[in-house]
Amino acid sequence: MHTGKTAQVDRKALFKSPPTVFTDKLISQEARRSKALEEQKRRRAQKFDSSRQLDAFADLNLGNSDDDGDLEDDPAIIHEGVSGFAQMISQPVEAPPLSSEAQNGQETMLSGKRRGKNRRKRAKAKASKWADKCMYAELLEMNEEAHLWDDQSGGATDGLPRDLEAAWVAVAPVPAGKRCLAVTHQSAGVIGISPNTTLRSRVLGKMLLPRFPSSLPPLTVLDCILDVNWKDNGIIHVLDVLKWKGQDVCDCETPFRFWWRDTRLAELPKPPIPSGSFSFTVPHTTTDPPPQHAAPHSNGFTPECYRFPYPTSFVPIPYHTDTTLTSLSSFVIPTARSRREIPVDIPVHTSPPEFISHEMAVDGTQDHGHARSTTSVIAQVDSDGLLLYVSQASYEEGTSPLSCWIPSKPLTESPEPPTGFEGDCSPLDVFQRLVQRRILRNTHGSLTQDSMDI
Repeated sequence: MHTGKTAQVDRKALFKSPPTVFTDKLISQEARRSKALEEQKRRRAQKFDSSRQLDAFADLNLGNSDDDGDLEDDPAIIHEGVSGFAQMISQPVEAPPLSSEAQNGQETMLSGKRRGKNRRKRAKAKASKWADKCMYAELLEMNEEAHLWDDQSGGATDGLPRDLEAAWVAVAPVPAGKRCLAVTHQSAGVIGISPNTTLRSRVLGKMLLPRFPSSLPPLTVLDCILDVNWKDNGIIHVLDVLKWKGQDVCDCETPFRFWWRDTRLAELPKPPIPSGSFSFTVPHTTTDPPPQHAAPHSNGFTPECYRFPYPTSFVPIPYHTDTTLTSLSSFVIPTARSRREIPVDIPVHTSPPEFISHEMAVDGTQDHGHARSTTSVIAQVDSDGLLLYVSQASYEEGTSPLSCWIPSKPLTESPEPPTGFEGDCSPLDVFQRLVQRRILRNTHGSLTQDSMDI
């Protein structure tokens, strides 16, 4: 009994551990990253050439001139019927009649094939087109052993990218929450009032919430993180953009995608506050009276606060193009450790939410019989770590070495922590120490060079 419980705990720990892909332990993450980047460049060039439709002009030629036609003899015409080819046609061969047992076996085999095909069709029908569409980062492989910094290291590295200061983009602070895709659809109603947006899970592509209204334009796909306290603050964090108004931007480089994300989100109109009578689920009721003095949550809200039925604020996650060692040590890493404060608007007077079955009732911007005045409240969002993206990389599906994840919390849930992580030390702590070591090494190298010049 105890053994089964231990196995279950190990299974959950493996499931929660960061999904770093080790296709070959002999191939370093740096080598896999270079290979993936070259493959992206090849596909991008191939797609660009195909869009130019060069193959349509490959068979074009100027043809023969009139002078060349005079020198050629007239083609010989062969007058021959088709009777000569009749003997080449094979005669049909009559198959011997099957016995009753053979016929029954053949029918059983055909019925089994039909059942197998139907089963495969049902399995294929269950798969969603949004499954595994997010670009999921690998855990950055770092090594903090001291001998790697000696001059006799033999080419070994600490795991940090060699071009970290010039060819990377940092995203911090990355909020804690659930990774998902925000997908908008064509809607006949008014944008912001008519339900036009769905949230899809990262792995299976299943719908996390029923369709709800948002101010996003139709035919837009965003890579998002649903805040852990979204019911209290109505926030969904936007990490990246895949498509905007039907325009695919996955092939664009990382800095452009982040700039496009921030610019387009800033242009959106402010969404209306959802109606107080709007709810997806049955509210929790209890016969006990509410406490007189409720303790506030970590995000600054109290249990009596307004509960958002769906996320309303699409907030971009800050990105940093300056990834020099000094900037990482003094600004980016401290930012990845700190909480982020985001102002949100909530109604002051609302009625208790009532349960509404499957159909979503959206009654516009008015809440019948109740005031719709709002107040601004500061929502505190906890950080979950730091993300690094290759600047020249485009957005691709699945787990990719072109994006690296550095958690701010220790990997205590992993049964076998990666090399370089000890005790309660978080990967962000290791990353900070390695960055500081590089700074010291560069400073020592410059001082040595100056002394040699003198």
